[in-house]
Amino acid sequence: MHYDIFNGDADGIFALHQYRLAHPQADAQRITGVKRDIKLLTQIKDVENSVLTVFDVSLDSNRAPLEQLLLAENKIIYFDHHFAGEVPSSLSLTTNINTSADTCTSLLVNQHLNNAFPLWAICGAYGDNLHKSAQKLQRELGLNAQQGQALMEVGELFNYNGYGTNLSDLHFHPEALYLAVQSFENPFDFIENGPQLIQLREGHAEDMALAMKQKPLHTTGKNRVYFFPNQPWARRISGVFSNLKAREQEHSAHAIITENNDKTLRISVRAPLSDKKNAENLCTSFPTGGGRAAAAGINALPPEMLDKFLAAFHSTYP
Repeated sequence: MHYDIFNGDADGIFALHQYRLAHPQADAQRITGVKRDIKLLTQIKDVENSVLTVFDVSLDSNRAPLEQLLLAENKIIYFDHHFAGEVPSSLSLTTNINTSADTCTSLLVNQHLNNAFPLWAICGAYGDNLHKSAQKLQRELGLNAQQGQALMEVGELFNYNGYGTNLSDLHFHPEALYLAVQSFENPFDFIENGPQLIQLREGHAEDMALAMKQKPLHTTGKNRVYFFPNQPWARRISGVFSNLKAREQEHSAHAIITENNDKTLRISVRAPLSDKKNAENLCTSFPTGGGRAAAAGINALPPEMLDKFLAAFHSTYP
């Protein structure tokens, strides 16, 4: 049996898509979820004698089920760019992990496949707000500005779709978006024939219009903090809005705080694009935190810890 385990954002979808274009596996079972649902290996921890390919979820966050799966005679191939910690030593585990702030899982898969499907890698990089890395690959391929803009839109819209507390917040289940692109080797063909983009484009415009009405909280210094209401539109747009604001002020750090149904706080952090570091260190110092150097988050911060978080946020990015 084969299992494909992938993050439900643009990077996870396009990393898997490249890999399966190169290595088709018609009977693979797919495991995914909303962008922050990263402990995906727990869903299949009892699987035995199978082949698992994992894309864009932290090894460290899946350590216990990973070790259990390795003991159960599974072969596992792991691509990721998040904090991994110590990688288990096993002949059954093959890893391609790079935590550089300038790469993502789609770019790692592209390198592994020797540039076989680089246009999809560009979409994944744009989705992860790695515009400079995406544009570098664009130049190498000789793409014009209009083509680059089209790939950027695909990446950002797929990334936008992944944000939410649960699947009901999303426009499409992430597996449905993967299936939508599955038959396309070239994203420009998908752009011409994929009706999903129309719904995502309209939803993104509506949600972004609401987000742009939100004013930053009063803070001293260059950083910006926004507080969003407990609404589906706020949960959907928080990550993309963070990316937009980060590009708008490259020397500032940004935090978007959204209230969950249980009154805990969902936080999205972006390090300054001019110095992409420490976001994961900041967020993992709080309960339910995780991420990578340039972008990280906290799923459910107790509200009484908000002042402590804000102090840590501003001291991390003085």
